Amino acid sequence: MTIIDTALRDSLRALKLSGMLQTLDARLIQAHAGELGHLEFLQVLCHDEISRRETTSIARRLAKAKFEQQATLEEFDFAASPKLPAAQIRDLAALRWLQTGESVILYGPVGVGKTHLAQALGHLAVRRGADVRFIKTSRALADLAGGHADRTWTKRLGELARPDLLILDDFAMRELTAPQADDLYELVSERARTAKSMIITSNRAPVDWYPLFPNPVVAESLLDRLINTSHQVFMNGPSYRPNRRPGRTNSTTTKTDK
Repeated sequence: MTIIDTALRDSLRALKLSGMLQTLDARLIQAHAGELGHLEFLQVLCHDEISRRETTSIARRLAKAKFEQQATLEEFDFAASPKLPAAQIRDLAALRWLQTGESVILYGPVGVGKTHLAQALGHLAVRRGADVRFIKTSRALADLAGGHADRTWTKRLGELARPDLLILDDFAMRELTAPQADDLYELVSERARTAKSMIITSNRAPVDWYPLFPNPVVAESLLDRLINTSHQVFMNGPSYRPNRRPGRTNSTTTKTDK
């Protein structure tokens, strides 16, 4: 190793350019062999650094998203359930709705892949640079309820309102209490105010959500904001769960739960 090489490595460390540092040896070999000119050498090193930063950034956002599983759209087997609206789902994968602050509602019976697809769309959003948060609706409501008890409600609401995309899983599972309905109203209203998108999965059709709210005025106001600015996808078909029992194997089985 020459003095120049050592000085270059020290400079890269000082500038925290570890992506360049990791590939420096390989790039120097290419340069010494005449495969890279001076400008090409610098350009390739810069590309290495950009790639490392993008990879690190995606990994950090994936960790913050708190997905239950790293589901992707590429691994979902549409052929296993031909009733699913594959064309509509692939259109949603373009994420135009995310750019315009619209939401997505995935609803249908248990086991058809709603949670998988919600996380897959979230995974795509992360790869496009968005901050995403996945959470069960019951857990989100419990978290907000805890904020009333310890006076951190505003902070907790902000944490759920902040991400570019919030995925609420298992929405409308049961009747809501008045405080839960109020908290949900504040969350949806805050996200609507800042044009932040949501993905909601539910076993019930949106029209069946209204009776779950104790106050019809709150229900109408909240659901009007949510439903009228959303892409609704009815998902139907056979459940994947029977194929996931211990001892069963199936070539079309996926890691799909809801």
